[in-house]
Amino acid sequence: MPQPRHGTYTTWQFLAPIQNNSAASPPIKSFANLHLLHLLQSINNAFSGTTMGTPSSTNRDSSNATTSESGGVESERRNRILSSKLYFDVHASKVPLIYSSSYDIAFLGIEKMHPFDSSKWGRICRFLIAEGLLDKKHIVEPLEAKKEDLLVVHSESYLDSLKSSSIVSTIVEVPPVAVLPNCLVDKHVLYPFRKQVGGTILAAKLAKEQGWAINVGGGFHHCSAEKGGGFCAYADITLCIYFAFVRLNISRVMIIDLDAHQGNGHEKDFSDDRRVYILDMYNPDIYPFDYEARRYINQKVEVASGTTTSEYLSRLDGALKVAAGAFDPELIIYNAGTDVLDGDPLGRLKISPNGIAARDEKVFMFARERDIPLVMLTSGGYMKSSAKVIADSITNLAKKSLISMESVQDITIT
Repeated sequence: MPQPRHGTYTTWQFLAPIQNNSAASPPIKSFANLHLLHLLQSINNAFSGTTMGTPSSTNRDSSNATTSESGGVESERRNRILSSKLYFDVHASKVPLIYSSSYDIAFLGIEKMHPFDSSKWGRICRFLIAEGLLDKKHIVEPLEAKKEDLLVVHSESYLDSLKSSSIVSTIVEVPPVAVLPNCLVDKHVLYPFRKQVGGTILAAKLAKEQGWAINVGGGFHHCSAEKGGGFCAYADITLCIYFAFVRLNISRVMIIDLDAHQGNGHEKDFSDDRRVYILDMYNPDIYPFDYEARRYINQKVEVASGTTTSEYLSRLDGALKVAAGAFDPELIIYNAGTDVLDGDPLGRLKISPNGIAARDEKVFMFARERDIPLVMLTSGGYMKSSAKVIADSITNLAKKSLISMESVQDITIT
């Protein structure tokens, strides 16, 4: 298990929006200087005075007080979870697919200033409905994660920092957001995120009840308890797991993070928590370059830029086999980013659409064979084609009987 972390890591701040995704002006070039930026940051961190020696006598003398304080924090966290309204009973006419029209971000054109398709969540559902796989009335709509819910993981100071439009602009990597009134930023940017957080948290309850659940949004794996970044303002994965510990009486959770980017947020949050096993398969050549957080990954699978479908799936097979022998989870959180797609400007891998479907099928089969509830989150994906690829993969899961889009009510009537 990874050792407790020491010091802090400062993530990069995005310097300019991407204006053009055309082949003539590849977005990758706009990010070419980031590798150098991170190398400079690493050098700066090395000279920041952070030490990794043994605890001082002062620290040892204060251990009892620290233990008492920790107990108080855990008690407060538990009380917040137990009083939350984010877990609610879902009608039998619903399927465990969670979405709200509030997920999509479209305001004054800011959605065009970042390569992320911030309307992909609605497009996924529209594709599923058009294909006849999903009935709109069967979709589960989550509640918004309120401040008391977010305080389960985040500090008051972090949540207060989001009242600064400048800070939010850094997190979502859209500089013009910095000059907008914060009330508008909260309504049109942060509120959609909070709805998605509510969806991720609820998904664990539905997965425990029905074997699986898909939150069409969520997967904000770059956000930790104290720091957002990479288009991730709230730590929904961490929140989901803490809620599951308390409300579902679950004691062991496996995170399978297959987004192209390293999931440094949840890795820092569970750096010394043996209840959580992290399998992270990511491209080490791209953001976030969080070398500290990499030390907390239980199974680190690095796939270099240009990795093809066959190699990727082979590496995944091996990783799942290792995970099966290393840990026995009661819940799986599957972060299913599609930024691994061939042509994605930020992921830089070469996985085909069929490869995405095969990848998702392997993870769902892994859970099904072991009778482990699984939560799927859509996470990253920076091309317009991502929504259709996700919808096609969900359709494939249904065809392979790994999920069912028939509601409990429909099955009973049949």
